[in-house]
Amino acid sequence: MRRAVLRSVAAAMVGLALTIAPQGAAQASGTRVGAWSPSMTTGGPSFTDQTVRMVAHSSVAGSDARITLSNRYSSSPLVVSAVAIAPQASGATPVGGSTLTVTFGRSGTVTVPAGQEMVSDAVPITVSAGENLLVSLYLPGPTGTSTWHSDAFDTTYLASGDHSGDESAAAFGSTTTSWYYLAGLDVVPATARGTVVAFGDSITDGYHSSTGTYTRWPDLLADRLGAGPAPQRLSVVDAGIGGNRVLTDVPNIWQGVSALKRFGHDTLGQPGVKDVILLEGINDIGNNAGPGGAPLTAQDLIAGYQTLIAQAHAAHVRIIGGTLMPIKGNGYYTPTAETLRQTVNEWIRTSGAFDGVVDFDQTMRDLNNIASLNPVYDSGDHLHPNDAGMKAMADAIDLQLLRE
Repeated sequence: MRRAVLRSVAAAMVGLALTIAPQGAAQASGTRVGAWSPSMTTGGPSFTDQTVRMVAHSSVAGSDARITLSNRYSSSPLVVSAVAIAPQASGATPVGGSTLTVTFGRSGTVTVPAGQEMVSDAVPITVSAGENLLVSLYLPGPTGTSTWHSDAFDTTYLASGDHSGDESAAAFGSTTTSWYYLAGLDVVPATARGTVVAFGDSITDGYHSSTGTYTRWPDLLADRLGAGPAPQRLSVVDAGIGGNRVLTDVPNIWQGVSALKRFGHDTLGQPGVKDVILLEGINDIGNNAGPGGAPLTAQDLIAGYQTLIAQAHAAHVRIIGGTLMPIKGNGYYTPTAETLRQTVNEWIRTSGAFDGVVDFDQTMRDLNNIASLNPVYDSGDHLHPNDAGMKAMADAIDLQLLRE
């Protein structure tokens, strides 16, 4: 009964997710892939007469780039008076002479209605795998609460006034480590045939990875996919949100609505999506957060996974399950939580419900204490991997699981 209810709720939210111009709109043509696309939440700051210059790290080579502006989690229309894009030289400085204007319906200004998104016209720019683009938005404001991605683990640059087309960093006197309104970069790929979506929580989002080094496990997976002797066949986008849960919304609003509510948009809405790697559930377990405020059971979490699997398969997308990693030493750990984690992991490994499994637990655990992270991979909080751990996670993924 609970499983049926979860499916009904998830299906309803998928229907709500597709607004004016979802990122997946290009998917039907088969000509575009997602190059970079953070998942967005509510609760960001308001802007007035400011330029926000953000870094988009492309996972794949391509051309004719488009960006997606998201006002999905804001309650008032978003006015953007100017948008520019350029390859990054360093910091807030673009490569000289490379800045291009981004238009929407051939207009240099765009208003994104509350709760919706807009995809730009294609820009005649070529990007390499692993290259950074600077995307600048001039926001005359006041914008009200922004749609954002709080934990970017990258640097965003702010300036007063309209400096969207500046080829100098002089006006950008302050920085943050969040992204605002910029929800996607997609391209016509040079060789790639599809997109892999890494879907999860702070571990996928890259918490405790080094800022600006692109050492999250999805970044490193993209590096692996591009490093082979054959041309790169898949791009990777990171749909992780710190603190996110499978079954329930997080009280901290910037940590996002549940996976059940956002999966259809953040994953199945990506251009060219072929595969999903799902690693989420440890926040449900650590907070004992079952449906309706009840204590969590393993069957609750398994039912949530089954709902996401059904959504992926209905969209003809493969979904690969990641086992949940050890937490002993962190405040999330209790003997009950550990039993839950082990039960859920056994189901992920043996049920056959997923199209494949990545055993992150086995890769990352301490062989002398399987309830704990390997100290070599522990960032220090006994929950999140360090950069070496992120690499181990990326290396644990059998590339043959991923469908071109």
